[in-house]
Amino acid sequence: MCGIAGFLSSAPDQAMRAEVCSMAGQLTHRGPDDSGFWVDAGAGIALGFRRLAILDLTPAGHQPMTSSDGRYVMVFNGEVYNFADMRTELEPLGHAFRGHSDTEVMLEAVSEWGLEAAAKKFVGMFAFALWDRRERVLHLVRDRLGIKPLYCGWQGRTFLFGSELKALRAHPAFRAQVSRDAVALYLRLGYIPYPYSIYQGIWKLPPGHILSLEVGAQPTSELPQTVRYWSADDVYANGAADPFRGSEHEAIDELDRLLRDSTRLRMIADVPLGAFLSGGIDSSTVVALMQAQSTRPVKTFTIGFREREFDEASHAKAVAAHLATDHTELYVTAGEARDVIPKLPTLYDEPFGDSSQIPTYLLSALTRRHVTVSLSGDGGDELFGGYTRYARISRFWGTARCFPYASRIASAKLLRAGTSATYNRLFGGLGRFLPGLVRPSTVGDRVYRLAETLAAKNLDEMYRGSISYWKSPAEVVLGAKEPPTVLSRGFDGTQGTDVHHRLMLLDVLTYLPEDILAKLDRASMAVSLETRVPILDHRVVEFAARVPTSMKIRAGVGKWLLRQVLYRYVPRELVERPKMGFSVPIEDWLRGPLREWAESLLNPERLRSEGFLRAEPIREVWAEHLSGQRNWQGQLWNVLMFQAWRDKWA
Repeated sequence: MCGIAGFLSSAPDQAMRAEVCSMAGQLTHRGPDDSGFWVDAGAGIALGFRRLAILDLTPAGHQPMTSSDGRYVMVFNGEVYNFADMRTELEPLGHAFRGHSDTEVMLEAVSEWGLEAAAKKFVGMFAFALWDRRERVLHLVRDRLGIKPLYCGWQGRTFLFGSELKALRAHPAFRAQVSRDAVALYLRLGYIPYPYSIYQGIWKLPPGHILSLEVGAQPTSELPQTVRYWSADDVYANGAADPFRGSEHEAIDELDRLLRDSTRLRMIADVPLGAFLSGGIDSSTVVALMQAQSTRPVKTFTIGFREREFDEASHAKAVAAHLATDHTELYVTAGEARDVIPKLPTLYDEPFGDSSQIPTYLLSALTRRHVTVSLSGDGGDELFGGYTRYARISRFWGTARCFPYASRIASAKLLRAGTSATYNRLFGGLGRFLPGLVRPSTVGDRVYRLAETLAAKNLDEMYRGSISYWKSPAEVVLGAKEPPTVLSRGFDGTQGTDVHHRLMLLDVLTYLPEDILAKLDRASMAVSLETRVPILDHRVVEFAARVPTSMKIRAGVGKWLLRQVLYRYVPRELVERPKMGFSVPIEDWLRGPLREWAESLLNPERLRSEGFLRAEPIREVWAEHLSGQRNWQGQLWNVLMFQAWRDKWA
């Protein structure tokens, strides 16, 4: 795991080495063990690298690395786990190796099979830059699921790229111009979806894509043309056309086999290794498969909170005891969690509104004290139907589509006629029958969400509405026009695809890479911890796309198939409980210890003078939240994280 940066300039100068050194220097947290630079001033290309040494700790693993034939130079962030198998395949073809790093194998694979064919062979997480010295072409490549980040774009006559935006900012050609359209997307979703970034002219390379840029290419404000070598759209379309037809027992066996192999590959490291453990289905499955293939107790890590409704540490401890792992837990106070907030704009580098960023950072920091690599259970919800919204939206859409759109609009208007406070009074008495996380004060919010759902024209719009914070963000961001995204495509369900199947695909394309994986990458790399995600091996994803919904969601409960694999290793009573998530009490903090901080960022005079956000709707939401009339924590946290980011970077 490393940090990469560089540029291709049509106006090279004598300062190129110093410039790329400065860019890479911003990524020291991603690679504290080593650094390297490669410059060809005649071609205008500069590559920079920061290394977190995981495999081949000798100088033979140093980057930038050149292929044995001298044609290619590479800087690479990530891990390709099947490098040993590829090496065995390449050696009889005449390729000699100096060390035993995956980077060297990747270079020889490209030399032998070509870039796109080689990329299709790679099993892992990666973002890399490859310079072809013969053709004078720069290639940027990102892994299939978007596990590793890669930003790029023209700034004047220089094309910049890097693992994080802070690397691009370090180049003298960079001009920070905030994209109002991207801010609108951010206020809706809590993250900025690819290919957009917070800056105009700077893009995120989409997952599964290759970008190629020749010397002499003309600058453009758009993302240069890319080639897609792997497509989740195609994978899920093929899965629907050719579903898994075996028995349930055969499906369990196949998933067990795939996850065992995926986990085994991700346990290869030349440094200490462990795993995050929450005690939930996903992390427990990963840890169980690790322990089943390890000759010593696996190191596992959990953080706990004193507030019972947010604490999973006791569940993790029970699973760890059953599996006999070497378990470490740390209880953190609310104050310690809040102390992370000032660091967030630096850690996440662009506005990011998922408040579980706080415990994710704390868990990463705890884990890094003991190991350099940690496995994580991310991906189970998106692949195997773990989110309750899948069943809820499917139910709503199945009912709503039976009625004319005009009647749905009328029903939505009728529901909106009542105030949130009225619904809370009417239904507040039900609170004692509800789980702790569903307080009576949220009833009104749920009614309003139902109204928004009824007003949706198609399934994609219904889904987008259900996950949106600000429903009309372009009305909050001055001068913004919300650009199209994957969620704008307008699937209406008439194509015959299962609704659950469609919703899981949308998450794999959007929420998974831009929220879940971005959160994990930034939080872990901030403390120089490599995190690996076995459930998101692309072979597991391709199998999951073929598994029918009946093997994923049963009686409204998701991850049925994944649970059956876990039950082979852990008694179901240790892991069967309502899903909690990984959250902190932002709602209450904003009314209490964070109120003064929030008030300063939401000051109406400040908002008006800055000229980005309309003060009136934000102040209205803030007042309703403070009064307890509505819970606007999501909407407010997004605004606050944008404001805090502007204080740091804008």
